[in-house]
Amino acid sequence: MNGPDTGHGSAAGHGPDTGHGSAAGHGSAAGHGSAAGTGTGIGHGPGGSAATVTAAAPLRVLVCGTNFGRFYAEAVRDRPGFVLAGVLSRGSAASRALAERHGVPHHTEVSALPDGIDLACVAVGSAISGGAGTELALALLDRGVHVLQEHPVHLDDMTRCLRLARARGVRYRVHTHYPYVAPVRRFLAAARRLRERQRPLFVDAASPVHLMHPLVDVLGRALGAVRPWRFDEGPTRPGQPFQTVSGTLAGIPLTLRVQNQLDPGDRDNHALHWHRISLGTEGGVLTLADTHGPVLWSPRLHVARDPGHRFVIEGPGTEALERATTSVLGGTGSFRDVFTRLWPDAIGLALDGMRTAVAEHADPLAGAQYDLTVCRIWSALAARLGPPELVRPGPPSPLPVEALFPEHPRPGDAGTDQDGPREPAPASVRPPTGTADGAPYDASAEFFDLVAATHTATASAPAVAALLSGADLSHGPVADIGAGTGLLTQAVARARPDTEVFACEPATGMRAVLTSRVFGDPDLRARVTVTADRAPDVDLPDRLGAVLLCGVLGHLTPEERARLWRELLPRLGPASPVVVELMGLEEPTELAEARTATAHAGRHTYAWWFSGGPDPGEPRAMRLRSTWRVHEEGSAAPVREVSDTHRWWPFGLRTVEEESGLRARLLDTRPGAPPLAVLTKAPAHEQLPFTHDSEDPR
Repeated sequence: MNGPDTGHGSAAGHGPDTGHGSAAGHGSAAGHGSAAGTGTGIGHGPGGSAATVTAAAPLRVLVCGTNFGRFYAEAVRDRPGFVLAGVLSRGSAASRALAERHGVPHHTEVSALPDGIDLACVAVGSAISGGAGTELALALLDRGVHVLQEHPVHLDDMTRCLRLARARGVRYRVHTHYPYVAPVRRFLAAARRLRERQRPLFVDAASPVHLMHPLVDVLGRALGAVRPWRFDEGPTRPGQPFQTVSGTLAGIPLTLRVQNQLDPGDRDNHALHWHRISLGTEGGVLTLADTHGPVLWSPRLHVARDPGHRFVIEGPGTEALERATTSVLGGTGSFRDVFTRLWPDAIGLALDGMRTAVAEHADPLAGAQYDLTVCRIWSALAARLGPPELVRPGPPSPLPVEALFPEHPRPGDAGTDQDGPREPAPASVRPPTGTADGAPYDASAEFFDLVAATHTATASAPAVAALLSGADLSHGPVADIGAGTGLLTQAVARARPDTEVFACEPATGMRAVLTSRVFGDPDLRARVTVTADRAPDVDLPDRLGAVLLCGVLGHLTPEERARLWRELLPRLGPASPVVVELMGLEEPTELAEARTATAHAGRHTYAWWFSGGPDPGEPRAMRLRSTWRVHEEGSAAPVREVSDTHRWWPFGLRTVEEESGLRARLLDTRPGAPPLAVLTKAPAHEQLPFTHDSEDPR
């Protein structure tokens, strides 16, 4: 049942409000904002006249529909490289109010649109859902406007739109949204690494019927392909909430449970749950517990047996028994987080991918084969299930966690991750931004000062304080990007009591210590502003007297570093210094695990172990791993173990000069410490060699 013409009619139950659109790009994270800054795209105005879109020119975006479309409007407003040009709707008071709030025109007819619109986001139900979204998309394409359309879309309509896009020289994509929601991206990144090590043995998945189209896309990305595929014949179970379908996807056995029930007037609120996926291999099971997180890893149980066939659970060779039975990757947030952060962030990635597609001038039909296959599989699946049962239940009664676990803290109380499911877990400095590996690393925040306090006091703080004490900072405040727990922030503020400081730290655990450090000192409290900004998307004053980038740049891709420099350079004065910490990793390197530090407090000893190696999924990057083991007095086995892993993009001093356009020189610091460089717009009086002696960054 994998033919292209199966089951299109039965898919009508897949509604327009919930295909919350994101990048329809192929494979993993397609197109971040900086990637679109190359080349020249052609955007055709509504009247058919071509308007050149250069790398520096923002795309003027029309948002069509204001139900889910309001999330598009928020994403466009906040995304560099895009300008909200207007809102198109039937003319409700809510739509007019949305346009007024954003200060843009409100339109009700495609024929009345002004020239100069480059991209339309069609967040209106398509023909398969009984809406006008498909005809609207066709009308916009016919006028030479690039279109990003909300899923689901009938396979025939998708093909029509792609053919028209080819004829008009514009780009068209269907959005499945959820592959770019942060926890799903985290799952997909882990699935890719898992596939590189072991072949998947099975996939179990579950979804409400109206989110099946994005589910097929997520599964295809998790498996790295969708072909060969098929669905088995067999009895379904009408009258029950879930129906089970078996088959194969990418040649991997698949079991799928679908809630084939639908409230046509309120799809989302009557789904019993959202996407749930388990990907099994010989080594364990990777699970997406919910569309909005968290991700779980459950390694496979394997215990040696003695000659009497008993488990061997003590002695040499049993170290693997210390592994956690299940590890939780990434936090969980509130439903408000979903609406205010996760969905707009995902749409932002969709916009970035569309901007890249516009700049590439590729054939839209030739580049959409994966998307067409996903749509074909979804249609066949809908035919296999049959029409959904229409239900109109009353409002559900969601239970808060404290109803089942009275001791569980409520969201916002101490001990919870108030930032919610930001991108993956870990480390002691900046998380990567705009990648699948970019979450706060609060797991190890409690240990950070055990090592960083000594390093800062003996190396970075004296060097930076000496530099800034004689610097002219009259151009503006100091920005400490990736401030961590505030050790260097505090040292700079004390060295320059006349200067305001902006301390940017996105990780909740690190920022909690930073904020406590600032509030505990009345002088710091008066001059230090703490923000949760993540590089490269930092919100800073227009003028900066100095910038600190210590332990940050390697967490950003080269493209993200380029974006960061574009944000910083216009704010710097002629002599404003930029301090960069170099980690001594200029290319991917294998670092064997070694204990690099030990600290003591009360009856506990804290041992820090560090390792790293080339990232199997990205040849330009490394995977670094920190493990903290807490031992009780006289105990060899740890009583607690906390690990963080993150991606690191190696760079050297010459790379920093080339990317920033600034001149660099090394600062004098403690021998063996990671080197510090200062970059300025003015030529350096003493240009030191680029080679240097430094200790292993572990």
